Amino acid sequence: MGENELNLDGTNPSPGTVLADAARVVAAAERFFQAAAVFERMSSADWQLIGDVLEVSARAARMRFARAETAFREVLSPERSPVAGEAERLHAYMAREPLEIAFDLDDWVLRHADGDSDLGAMPVSGGLVRRDPRPRAGPDF
Repeated sequence: MGENELNLDGTNPSPGTVLADAARVVAAAERFFQAAAVFERMSSADWQLIGDVLEVSARAARMRFARAETAFREVLSPERSPVAGEAERLHAYMAREPLEIAFDLDDWVLRHADGDSDLGAMPVSGGLVRRDPRPRAGPDF
């Protein structure tokens, strides 16, 4: 008999374990949900778009996810860690400027190409597509 199987008499051999597992799954799903909203915001989605996708108002979407977005932006803030190592600074820059990093990677790939392959002028950034081409001025909360 397995850990999450019922006893022969129909009772639970370890009461609460299935509920505890479900609570962990719900908590992980909530973290994923918040991360997805922050990802969309960092990818230039406005609160109206997020609200539309979730079938709520822009205000409700902002109220639900603005704290997670603010916390993420604070992590990226150079003022937060002025003595951060090069890797941390690069990671923050990559999160703030992904297209610029892709252009830098284009240059690197083309400098290191062996000449035998047709990579095109934009081997990295050419594969990136923005869903919403409107430029984003910054947080709108």
